[in-house]
Amino acid sequence: MKILREVGITILIAVAVFVALQLSVQSYTVVMSSMEPSIHNGECIVVNKASYSSSGPQRGDVMVFNPPFDSPRPFIKRVIGMPGDIVEVKDNKVFINGIPLDEEYIMAPPNYEMPAKEIPEGEYFVLGDNRNNSNDSHNNWTVNRNDVIGKAWFAYWPPSSWGVVERYRYPELLGTEGQEIVLYQSPGDVT
Repeated sequence: MKILREVGITILIAVAVFVALQLSVQSYTVVMSSMEPSIHNGECIVVNKASYSSSGPQRGDVMVFNPPFDSPRPFIKRVIGMPGDIVEVKDNKVFINGIPLDEEYIMAPPNYEMPAKEIPEGEYFVLGDNRNNSNDSHNNWTVNRNDVIGKAWFAYWPPSSWGVVERYRYPELLGTEGQEIVLYQSPGDVT
């Protein structure tokens, strides 16, 4: 009888751990190049779905979300504009509230322009790190807070990509705000 009880407890603990992991993390595989050079096609990442439960996305985070249009898979992009920000793209630079960003992590400067736009409350302006090869907010859409799945947290495949997915901080914006992708999902896909 004692063995059955121990087996039952072990099974209950395993089920509880499995459910907790399913609610808090999920694995995705990048299948497009919109986040290069930061995240490459074929990389597998873990997304922390619980990371935004107490606070929203922060500027510089790489997040996975459902786009505001019909898509068979979620997207992965970097948060650039926060609610209330005025974002503009001109002269091969992204401007936040009139301040040009120094984006050393991007593939190449944007070769497009976008007129100044105020980001609505509860929305986020996102861009791929491969600025010129990304379906992102420069195409006149933003991400609603309710559509955010989670924060890209850790790259685990291939082994050469192993490590934490870095959040970029924008030192040029300090003091102005007080705050500092196509994917394949297991199971499913994200863009």
